[in-house]
Amino acid sequence: MNSKSSPAAGSFFDGFADAFDTFYDGKRSPVMQWIDRRFRSDMFARYTLTFERLGDLNQQRGLDIGCGSGPYLAETLRRGAAHMVALDPAPRMLELTRQRVQKIGLADRLTVLEGYFPQVRPPGRFDFAIVMGVMDYVDDPSAFLQALKGCLSGPAAVSFPSKHWFRTPLRKIRYRLRRCPLYFYDEASIRSLGSGAGFTAVEIVKIPGAGLDYHVCLRP
Repeated sequence: MNSKSSPAAGSFFDGFADAFDTFYDGKRSPVMQWIDRRFRSDMFARYTLTFERLGDLNQQRGLDIGCGSGPYLAETLRRGAAHMVALDPAPRMLELTRQRVQKIGLADRLTVLEGYFPQVRPPGRFDFAIVMGVMDYVDDPSAFLQALKGCLSGPAAVSFPSKHWFRTPLRKIRYRLRRCPLYFYDEASIRSLGSGAGFTAVEIVKIPGAGLDYHVCLRP
């Protein structure tokens, strides 16, 4: 097995890109925003936790793996990051990222790469990394995290989907219909993967709620 995400995941998110982008910046109707806050609360919790745990980003160089439409990446630039690399397998997601960064006038601080990490791996080392909503689709998380460790001089904020007796089987069925494999974790497996990849600290926060994400800060 390799550490590449499922190609079906990239295809799905390419087609879903414009709808996905509406989750952020108050673009959805008040009713849909209420539904998102009620049933997709992990998306908003992990956003807040990411910036709390990464700390001061001023003049730092960062990597956003699976950047989606760029909400995290744009926020890092607002917070003073010197340069960001956006990596995603979905071309439409990358186009939305470009548009988002252009709107805040910081396009000169952005590099965009299409593909799957670590098969596509930007050169150099990064002060921090953001990996949100990616580990759900990675078939070899050990190889993925080892490659991530190799390109970092600072922390990585990473989300891992948790296991739940009810929500997990339902999600597996939905994604099986899309021919997209999914992978789930518990705290012990996350800690083992992080330490096995060479990270000296594996700081795990379980987002409250049934079957919601773990937010993990990995430190070299």
